[in-house]
Amino acid sequence: MIDVNASTLQVVIEISATSAFALSGLIAGARKKLDAFGVFVVTGVSAFGGGTLRDVLLDRRPFFWVEHANWIWLMLLICMLAMLFMRNKHIQLTERAILIPDALGLGLYAALGTQIALQQQLPVIVCTLMGVLTAVFGGVLRDIFCNEIPKAFSDYQPYAVIAFLGGLLVLLLNQFNLAPWICIFIPAALMTLLRILAIYFEWRLPGWKIESN
Repeated sequence: MIDVNASTLQVVIEISATSAFALSGLIAGARKKLDAFGVFVVTGVSAFGGGTLRDVLLDRRPFFWVEHANWIWLMLLICMLAMLFMRNKHIQLTERAILIPDALGLGLYAALGTQIALQQQLPVIVCTLMGVLTAVFGGVLRDIFCNEIPKAFSDYQPYAVIAFLGGLLVLLLNQFNLAPWICIFIPAALMTLLRILAIYFEWRLPGWKIESN
């Protein structure tokens, strides 16, 4: 079993994934023309929502963002600077601009969430679902706070499915006793790539066929 709980690797991945989801939340809040507090809240739930749910379900204390409280100050500073910059510059914030950092966060958080659950020797399906929740829940909260139906539930593009398959790959690689960075970064890179390809080529999952009267 690979212990990544207190490793530098885990911190680096959490910083990267948190930053990616924070950027997606920042762009979403700016597109909705929220005030400074609104942008900070949307950015915060995007960045910390999935990891917090994971820590609650796995009974991990302190929460990862409490253990690294300086990340909150950094996020607050980034939000303020971004709002000042966007106020003075004409920047077109499209919906697709949210999807790219979201794809990076999806891959990193899904792989890390699965690995953390595996470190606690939980069943395979539980480990995989922890990875999915870690990757998906922040974006779900972001969309809810922006008064939108979460895209993970409604756009029919593979999102949670990619996280689920990536989590299974993390578990498979661990069976070969590979180095921690291999078990995390290879699945994370593949998930990010698949998500970007799904966006670019507009892949769709099967939809409902319901006839309305």
